[in-house]
Amino acid sequence: MGKECQKIIRLKSLDDNTDIAALAREVVDKCKLIHPSKLSEVQHLISYLLTRKENVKDSHISLDNSSPEGTTEQANLNELESYMEMLYEEMPEKVRGASLILQLARNPDYLEELCQNETVLGALARVLREDWKKSLDLSYNIVYTFFCFSVFSNFHTVISHFKIGSLCMDIIDGELQRTDQYRDQLTKRKKGADGMADPAKLQQDYERNLKKYQAVVAKQDQVLRVCTYLLLNIAEDVRVEEKMRRKNIVGLLVRMLERESTDLLLLVVSFLKKLSVYMENKDDMGDLNIVEKVSRLIGTDNSDLLNVTVRLLLNLSFDANLRTKMIKVGLLPKLVSLIGEERHQQAVLAVLYHLSVDDKCKSMFTYTDCIPTVMKLVLSSPGPQVPLELMALAVNLAANKRNAQLICEGAGLKLLMKRALKYRDPLLTKMIRNIAQHEGPTRELFMDFVSELCEVVSSGGSDEFTLECVGVLGNLSLPDLDYCQLLTKYQLIDWIKNSLQPDAVEDDLALEVVVLLGTVAGDQAAAELIVETGILQALVNLLNAKQEDDEVVLQIVYVFYQLTRHESTRPQVISTTEVPAYLIDLMHDKNTEIRRVCDTTLDIIAENDEDWATRIQCHKFRWYNSQWLDMVEEAENIDTMGGEEMAGGEGLGHSFLHHSDVLDHQGMYSGKGDKYRLL
Repeated sequence: MGKECQKIIRLKSLDDNTDIAALAREVVDKCKLIHPSKLSEVQHLISYLLTRKENVKDSHISLDNSSPEGTTEQANLNELESYMEMLYEEMPEKVRGASLILQLARNPDYLEELCQNETVLGALARVLREDWKKSLDLSYNIVYTFFCFSVFSNFHTVISHFKIGSLCMDIIDGELQRTDQYRDQLTKRKKGADGMADPAKLQQDYERNLKKYQAVVAKQDQVLRVCTYLLLNIAEDVRVEEKMRRKNIVGLLVRMLERESTDLLLLVVSFLKKLSVYMENKDDMGDLNIVEKVSRLIGTDNSDLLNVTVRLLLNLSFDANLRTKMIKVGLLPKLVSLIGEERHQQAVLAVLYHLSVDDKCKSMFTYTDCIPTVMKLVLSSPGPQVPLELMALAVNLAANKRNAQLICEGAGLKLLMKRALKYRDPLLTKMIRNIAQHEGPTRELFMDFVSELCEVVSSGGSDEFTLECVGVLGNLSLPDLDYCQLLTKYQLIDWIKNSLQPDAVEDDLALEVVVLLGTVAGDQAAAELIVETGILQALVNLLNAKQEDDEVVLQIVYVFYQLTRHESTRPQVISTTEVPAYLIDLMHDKNTEIRRVCDTTLDIIAENDEDWATRIQCHKFRWYNSQWLDMVEEAENIDTMGGEEMAGGEGLGHSFLHHSDVLDHQGMYSGKGDKYRLL
């Protein structure tokens, strides 16, 4: 319906004493658009409005349960102009007028009308800007009034128009400075009392000033709280938030962390959490030692404050330097003690997971109750999938040898294996795989579970659970384990050959199969079985297909190394021409580990085969003397073109040019191992 067919009727005197029937008749009489036959409907609407008005009383916008400062007088919208006039009087009247306007603003039904009255809002903004230093009550009432507008996004233009956000930041800064001055004065008084002739009198004076200081701080906390709340509301606009950052909102919030008011701290930490998602803000917080200042809040009894503090720490824990500070200030045992509290559990586990990423920190978990608590939560998890944050932490912790020993104490490993096999849980199996990587008594415990792991692998699956089971077997380098029997009993040879075919399985699974071969090849009987069944050629084909993948190349080269260690399999490796040739090509790979394993393997080959020893020696000579050889080649080209004069008369390296191959003359270089020099 168009606006020309509408008429807004404002019922300014609607309260519990209103005669609804009489008011309905008055509305019908004065409004020509309402037919008299609609009187009953008008009565019904007025009754509904009165009921809604009463319900709103319990849902007024409020920061606390206390009434606004300044007056207990009941405000009336009809008297708004007179309230505005009070703002031009002396301070008590200003406070009273601001308090009455605040009463109106706390009712959401009046915000639209107040928003349209720019004169009143302008007067409030002017008085706040001029007099906020003179009265905390006045500051509280006026900022609270604008806070009521900040609750609703469509009224944020009011806040920006009168620059209330910037003013609130000035108020926060000013009040914090005032607190520092009061505290310095108190400290001086306390020191002065020690040197006076009448310390008792001075002590009384100090205690009296202390009470005044505490009263002022309590009022300041209310002002700081409403200012912070207003800024938090308008910071939903990213552009406004950026303006705040340029005015050092982070610095102000961090300074307020020293306050004692729980309600204020809850708002401050919430605001910091919101800001911490941006790297610039996070860096500013780190420079202001936020971790040290927040750490004291971990011991708070207020559940809301504790929860938002942990979530702030979670945002900060993405930074390695801040994680280090968390450890230094002793947050680790405090956070571990919160794992059992359901409300904070997810966030706490996420923070602990980030801390456990650092290897130096992993060992520190040993000295807390984290391991037993995590084990209890993992084993008692009701569903087939353990919560992700919990498993992520458990996987990281298991990568430390001492932690792994604690996990396996009692029947720990047995219970983990039982659950992993029952639910085919890949993350839990990854945790077990990390435990298996540690040498010593812990690894020997796996002897009882090798058969079950082999059964899973031989089933032919290629999912993540199977991959992790292969990874566990690949870590089990046990002297008492009969690998040859395992390969034949569970028919793993054919499965391994099929898995090594290029693109037959996912790259991750192919890698784990190669790692498993590297472990199995350490046993001579198993190594012979690998060579006899043609797996060696499958490895060469895979190496050719995955030569760009350093990890796959490294593990394949390690398998070659293991096979060359056994006298019974060494000839087959050497006779497979591609293996030594590939190893020679990889001698100078960019990857340090690949070079190291290649050199060791080629040394073994050179010691047992003279022909390959000569080739390897020649290759090393060419590599170490490549610059000299290039000069020889250049001189040979010049000589061929008849341009010896161009090279300076005699021609560089001329005495060698008549030989068919410089490298055929063994007397030119000498040495042992891989160190050769030109004679």
